[in-house]
Amino acid sequence: MTALAHEVTPVVDNPVSDLDEVLWQAWKAMDLPEGYRAEIIEGAIEVSPTGRRRHGVLSNRLSRALNRHLAGGDYAAYQDVNVVHRQKAWIPDVFLAPEDLDEIPDEEDLGVDASGVAMVVEVVSPGRRNIERDRVRKRREYARAGIPVYVIVDDFDEDGAVHVLSLPDPKKATYEEAHRVPYGTEAVIPSGPAKGFTIGEDITRS
Repeated sequence: MTALAHEVTPVVDNPVSDLDEVLWQAWKAMDLPEGYRAEIIEGAIEVSPTGRRRHGVLSNRLSRALNRHLAGGDYAAYQDVNVVHRQKAWIPDVFLAPEDLDEIPDEEDLGVDASGVAMVVEVVSPGRRNIERDRVRKRREYARAGIPVYVIVDDFDEDGAVHVLSLPDPKKATYEEAHRVPYGTEAVIPSGPAKGFTIGEDITRS
């Protein structure tokens, strides 16, 4: 469901508005029942249930594989942590950040600052609004925040596809590079700590 909804035009780096402050304070005060999470996405607080089994399977496969790929380096894969940018808050299914998250705290110690996040991954959940959130609205939000790589694992794009987005343009709220790779073919991360990591059938298989 959506609370405090507000229609917005994609923009970047405007001063924090009164609405942003109201949403921020409301989000911080929320006490959700177990099994739900809240995010601030494009002028709305969105409350959604945690993912189904398939969603959890894909997220965990990705997290484990990424940590194997990153072993011995300075970055790690994380889940269930708030990523904060200019009084917006998101909970990516998986994200890459320094091994010591204390290096990138947000100002209010509610999560991590998006400026220190190297990559985010969303596993698309069923339902029109869920699909649109990950494909469109979160894509714009992550680009506005300048997160270098955004990966979408999408069971609902025909027979399934992985989208690898890079080179964010915060002013345009878009990614300059976008590659769609159908399931059955390996999608390769082009840059950052996970450069060369592949997402193939070992992760996307049913």
